[in-house]
Amino acid sequence: MPSVRQPKLVDFQDKIRSVGLRSTAPRVAVLRELERATAPLSHADLVESLGDEGYDRVTIYRNLTDLTEAGLVMRADLGDHVWRFELRRPGKTHTGSHPHFTCTDCGTVSCLSEESVRLTPSKGAPKSVAARAVEIHLRGLCDRCV
Repeated sequence: MPSVRQPKLVDFQDKIRSVGLRSTAPRVAVLRELERATAPLSHADLVESLGDEGYDRVTIYRNLTDLTEAGLVMRADLGDHVWRFELRRPGKTHTGSHPHFTCTDCGTVSCLSEESVRLTPSKGAPKSVAARAVEIHLRGLCDRCV
């Protein structure tokens, strides 16, 4: 089984520069953490994981905002008034808006593929449903909490 190449510092720097931003240590650190993540991360999650590297809450927030506005990162509110961030990954689930599942017991957030939720426009439904311009957030118990 071929191993997946882990991104290197230069990969993160090139990605940041490709969208017209300066490559700074905090931006690289935020991208690195989002690359490692298996689910969307909140600002608080990133503060906890990057705090030991000397990055404060405001620096992380500003860089999340810059990376989101530049199109490298997506942000979603899953109904709990907490913004969560994830990388846009070409060819994967994270390319655009996609459904998320939140466990109502443990709070775990998972990304779902677009194919896992089928939207069927019905008479009287908003046109955004047919255009798939809606956000879908599913809630329930995850496999561990059932």
